[in-house]
Amino acid sequence: MTQSDILNNIKSRLGIVQLNPMQEAIAQDSSKVHDYVLYSPTGTGKTLAYAISMLSNIDEAATGRLQALVIAPSRELALQIGQVVREIAAGVKVTCLYGGHSALDEKRSLSDVPAILVATPGRLLDHVQRGNVDLGSVRQVVIDEFDKCLELGFEGEMKQLCHKIPRQARHILTSATALDAIPAYTGITSPKIYNFVQGGNSPRNRMKIYRVISQSKDKIETLKQLLTALPGERTIVFANYREAVDRIYQHLKASHLPVGLYHGALDQIEREKALAMLANGTFQILVTTDLGARGLDIEGVKNIVHYHLPISAEAFTHRNGRTARIDASGNIYVLLGPDEVVPDYIHFDSTCNLKHFTPSSSETAPAAMATVYFKAGKKEKISKGDILGFIANKGGLTASEIGKINVYDHYALAAVPATKAEAVITKLKANKIKGKKVLISQAKQNQ
Repeated sequence: MTQSDILNNIKSRLGIVQLNPMQEAIAQDSSKVHDYVLYSPTGTGKTLAYAISMLSNIDEAATGRLQALVIAPSRELALQIGQVVREIAAGVKVTCLYGGHSALDEKRSLSDVPAILVATPGRLLDHVQRGNVDLGSVRQVVIDEFDKCLELGFEGEMKQLCHKIPRQARHILTSATALDAIPAYTGITSPKIYNFVQGGNSPRNRMKIYRVISQSKDKIETLKQLLTALPGERTIVFANYREAVDRIYQHLKASHLPVGLYHGALDQIEREKALAMLANGTFQILVTTDLGARGLDIEGVKNIVHYHLPISAEAFTHRNGRTARIDASGNIYVLLGPDEVVPDYIHFDSTCNLKHFTPSSSETAPAAMATVYFKAGKKEKISKGDILGFIANKGGLTASEIGKINVYDHYALAAVPATKAEAVITKLKANKIKGKKVLISQAKQNQ
């Protein structure tokens, strides 16, 4: 693909007219170097930057051959990368492989060999070992969030994958935080370094970090008080353990707050629903482990709350990176119980005195949107346009009232006004979509 074609697709498909300085620098220079490492803060558009570089070296005439591989540490990040690359790689097949997804559906998709493969390490290795993927033709390898992909948890899988990738392949590594050393098994010896971590438009300059004092070691009441003072603002709450996330979620839910939860013990559908319902306005609050600290690009997240102190400076950086993305601003709240010691990598701008907060009520206002669940998706030939038309024609809503629509392999979600959800679902249940009777209900998490 020519860079001109790629930039035109970025403009027409993503609505991005002007690249930021980091993206421009990578686009102009990276095609001239073999291996490179890109350091840039979260939310600055690293995916778009390396996608331009990668796609510039794709041979559209070389059909039936895997040319580029993107490895990401989480299924959510893999999905987001896949969505971005597909938008700007018109005419080039892009396939996504990740855990929790139907391996059989993936195998069928791989029968028509993609030019670009985006995958998590474990699922990719499984397909390689089963003979569904041949890495011998790969000429470009991107390791996104490489500090995570190359750490101990993924070492065994990454070693096996790297040994199957041709040594002459070009390597692109990206992260917001540095790794002490690049493991020798990657075959990368002297990459060019692009470091954009510091700068006048750094996300840190668009964040305010607040100390929030809890008089009790159990900070749940302090958390609730803080959240009720932030009505209508999209907020992600981080805790260090799944059990703590479950407990916080149950407490906030019992207090009638519009909250969802997200951690590794949930199945894929529950995780997808949680993110979709936060993004579409059904939830205003998401409680998560550090699984949510990477790869989640949800528009309009205003607040990050550290219920537990992060375990490292890197974790603090990645958690905070869910807000103040691109040119937006954000607030960071660190809850501190009695005798908790603040790590030296946390620097406060101010102390938040909850006594001065004057929420309009004792509870956050109910969410404006509700989510409709359809038990049919891409594999059943259902598209976003089908869902939009069906709700508008049979549900009694105007197109402007219908919110975000997400279509997955075997189900779909659509946001509608919460006050009209029950009536809309009743009307939809009485009709067929594309001539098919489909199970329709109001989406709930962990019913």
